[in-house]
Amino acid sequence: MRPPQRLARIAGLFYLIVAIFGGFAHLYVRAKVYVPGDATTTAHNTVANAGLVRVGFVADLVQAPFFLFVAMALYLLLRHVNKDVARTMVIFVAVAVAITCLNMVHQLAALLVATEAPYASALSPQGSDALVLLMFDLHHYGYLIAQIFFGLWLLPLGYLVHRSRMFPRTLGVLLVAGCGGYLVDAFALFLAPDLGAALSPFVVTPAGVAEIVMLIWLLVKGVRTPRQDGPVPAAA
Repeated sequence: MRPPQRLARIAGLFYLIVAIFGGFAHLYVRAKVYVPGDATTTAHNTVANAGLVRVGFVADLVQAPFFLFVAMALYLLLRHVNKDVARTMVIFVAVAVAITCLNMVHQLAALLVATEAPYASALSPQGSDALVLLMFDLHHYGYLIAQIFFGLWLLPLGYLVHRSRMFPRTLGVLLVAGCGGYLVDAFALFLAPDLGAALSPFVVTPAGVAEIVMLIWLLVKGVRTPRQDGPVPAAA
């Protein structure tokens, strides 16, 4: 197996880990526990699913560095196209990972307030529940801030994919469109939450499709090896 193919498989494997662990933490655990605007239900769900919340917390901490590993593998794979753009891609991912890890403190704080007696006993039941909801709200908005960089990394990645001739050029276009979708979604939810919630399923779909196709392509197809134009010098 040629080195580019090996790098593609490694990037695809890391990407799959990110998808599994991140999807479990965000789409299953937090969706099961966090009920926006309902402090009592959110606090009750947190207590009833304390072990699951801890597992989701760890899953998010696992996927974060693997996301950075994805970017590093893709940097090695695509840096020949444009090294500065490839570096920019890694920087965006590093910022997203840093925000994600720091933001996890809010979820841990919600769990501690809901389940640890020293915190709960210092507040009334209503105050404790409200604080749990506040921590989950802060985590939600912190995730939206990280999403800005989840979107931005797709812009240089899409450019590199489009120019490399190692992937279908349409995939690069779709990745760039996904960048715009993530950004529109994040800023719409900050500026007009009701409108943003209505638009969210539509504007993030291109990003979701692009990332799924990229993941599958890396794992199944690998990369195309561009043909050399003309004879290869003997010194090579």
